[in-house]
Amino acid sequence: MSISKRPGSPFWYIQFQYNGKSYIKSSKTTDKKLATKLETQWRSELIQQQQFGFTPTLSLIEAFQTYSNTKQQLACAYYVRLWSDRAIEFWSKKDYIHEISSLEIERFNVSLANAGYKPQTIVHALNQVGGAIKFAKKMGYKVQEVELPSIKLPRGRLRYLSVEEEQRLMQVLEPTASLKWSSEFTVPEVKREMQDLYDIVVMLIDTGARHTEISTLRWDSINLEDGSIRLWRSKVQNESVLYMSNRVKVVLSRRKQCSSGPFIFAGPDGGARKYNSTPFRRAFDRAGLIGCTAHTLRHTHATRLIQNGLNLYEVKEILGHSNIVTTMRYAHLEQAQVSRKAVDVINLFQHS
Repeated sequence: MSISKRPGSPFWYIQFQYNGKSYIKSSKTTDKKLATKLETQWRSELIQQQQFGFTPTLSLIEAFQTYSNTKQQLACAYYVRLWSDRAIEFWSKKDYIHEISSLEIERFNVSLANAGYKPQTIVHALNQVGGAIKFAKKMGYKVQEVELPSIKLPRGRLRYLSVEEEQRLMQVLEPTASLKWSSEFTVPEVKREMQDLYDIVVMLIDTGARHTEISTLRWDSINLEDGSIRLWRSKVQNESVLYMSNRVKVVLSRRKQCSSGPFIFAGPDGGARKYNSTPFRRAFDRAGLIGCTAHTLRHTHATRLIQNGLNLYEVKEILGHSNIVTTMRYAHLEQAQVSRKAVDVINLFQHS
């Protein structure tokens, strides 16, 4: 079989040899039948390209639908499907994905802006277009080289938790303390949900991982003996090795004792736990924390690293950013640390 699973990744990988050369890449799908179909297509098209110099074409509808199918297990699956459908509707008179040019994408951008969509929403929509074109290219289909429009996003204040705010949050999340928040605490499912939320928040704060990376984490990626976590970053398609804080190790050791499935945080069907913003929002509300989301916990981790001496490049590796530009949103924190050091130096000279 030319498709297989890899440790730390939920996706099927395609691998085969042709003319003495090995070909391997992620299918970006957890659907085995779809991965097998993609493998057959890739192999056939590779042979055509090398023997006849033929670059196959892909219909626009199939390009967007196949791309969205590869994202069906992610928390963002609904929005990928939504904007893929919107793109298909916008380019209803186009037959093939290679007919989409940078100019066509700019037209799509303008239409969304005129319809009143906010910049962040437009960025998400354009990313799906770029993602579908990039995926088609990886699979060997004919596409144009395109450039997505640059959209300026309004920068709000970076929200992260202070130590005191974290303590308040953990107090309301403590499962035994949650009795007063739920008259149904005796129901096993409610107890499990409360414990899961507490444990996930601990891991998000102490690892700085994205929610999807933690919710899809499998036991075969955990080494309790040396305290390491092999974390697959599905968003940027790379793997990081992180080490457990003391309380993360306590959480994982406890969960290991009562776990029977492959996922650390399993949903009702035994698969990876799906993202639900409601429990987080309610917990933040009970703790009196304004303007917080699950991603605030990732910002909290990064902020504490910088405030305690790590530089932006070190934080980039911890967070799994593919580009230092993304990490630069924390630059003002590093500059503040440098300023404090400068004051210490000046004071030292004044007292010498």
